[in-house]
Amino acid sequence: MTRGAPIRRAIAALRGGRAVAIDGEPAIAVLAVETTTPEMLEIVDPEGAAPLLISGERAAALALSNLRDAADPAEPVLIERSPWLDSATALALADPGRDLDRGPIGPLRPIPSGCADSAKAALQLARSAGLLPALWLVDRGQAAVGVSSADLARARHEPHVQIVSRAKLPLADLPDTQIVVFRASDDGQDHVALIIGAFAGKPPLVRLHSECLTGDVFGSLKCDCGPQLKEALRIIGEAGGGILLYLRQEGRGIGLANKLRAYALQDRGLDTVEANRRLGFADDERDYAHAAAMLRALGVAETRLLTNNPNKVTGLEAAGIKVVERVPHHMPVNPHNADYLATKRKKSGHLI
Repeated sequence: MTRGAPIRRAIAALRGGRAVAIDGEPAIAVLAVETTTPEMLEIVDPEGAAPLLISGERAAALALSNLRDAADPAEPVLIERSPWLDSATALALADPGRDLDRGPIGPLRPIPSGCADSAKAALQLARSAGLLPALWLVDRGQAAVGVSSADLARARHEPHVQIVSRAKLPLADLPDTQIVVFRASDDGQDHVALIIGAFAGKPPLVRLHSECLTGDVFGSLKCDCGPQLKEALRIIGEAGGGILLYLRQEGRGIGLANKLRAYALQDRGLDTVEANRRLGFADDERDYAHAAAMLRALGVAETRLLTNNPNKVTGLEAAGIKVVERVPHHMPVNPHNADYLATKRKKSGHLI
């Protein structure tokens, strides 16, 4: 069994609406609110007693933070099950895009969890699966697969990657380029490296680019991702060579569906950071351990990093890749992304 197999199975089970055991202190089992059908919930929890597990930040957004068992936004919150709290109602509670469309729900009663560490691991597993961090806490005997909280923590901070394929990739106006596909040990995601030209043994110019379907493919004006990608390739080509890592970290690591939920919240006046928090995610869920592992696999220990984001510098260096120079990477502002870029500077520390 490969090192990340239990985590990949657990992610697949959650996405498929099946129960997953988290072997921690204490052990628990969970079902994802977003993917579990009412029929499956009734089979797994015939008595209708399973409490609802949500993040502390989501509990605060639901105005529960004045209650003792939901007072800390950094801690998971268990909501007592009531006869009216069914699958549809739980999903309406979990999805902030419905906050302004639904009537009041409740009363909601937070209860002591007694499983904070395991609950944190379970919520993080849901985030890694690209799902809303909202779970039913069910009997452990109903779990289809299991994973340990220690393995989840280790995989998040020390992921392994393996090269699964590579080939030449001719690109317009660029030197000879190779494309290399890596597979991550923890979640099974495929990440890509473009090796452009040659860098003659010197620290290569490197760009870490997070996947953005809306910007990279469709040319969305809500962000600067598409122009950044094209300009990074041009800069690397003009420098004679370097590496662009295309990382599967859509929406700052929250996944495509959740990014679009965040967009809907932004349409109602929230900024990027506020929208992510209301969804139950951190400001930025990305880490750069996968990127560091990819660079090591390519024999790169030092880089010149093309970025305005100091977290990328910190993340790579924390994972053992030395950044000898930060090269700025600024793009023009348009009316649709001006607030987004201002929020990145003011709240996420991006450099001017």
